[in-house]
Amino acid sequence: MKAYQADIAKFEAVGAKVFGVSTDNSPSQKYWAEEVLKSPVPILSDFQRGASKEYGVLSPGGTSARTTFVIGADGKIEDITEGQAAIDPASTLTACSRLKK
Repeated sequence: MKAYQADIAKFEAVGAKVFGVSTDNSPSQKYWAEEVLKSPVPILSDFQRGASKEYGVLSPGGTSARTTFVIGADGKIEDITEGQAAIDPASTLTACSRLKK
């Protein structure tokens, strides 16, 4: 998340909106976002795990896999980055840049 925070101006320059989604409860997310990350990136709650399940990233243990989705204005998923690669925003920024054209 910190790498996305650091590159937020680059995402904004291509018209992208960045959101974090977590299966943690809202109080935990609020603490994490405000006290630990000090993040300008909104962190949305998927405490009921519906979005994680629908996007196919919910593990049998109830946690979601680290995944970055780029979703176009039409609601279509344009790019997916999974696992450790999802921590680095470079490929996600490239995918967002392609959408701007």
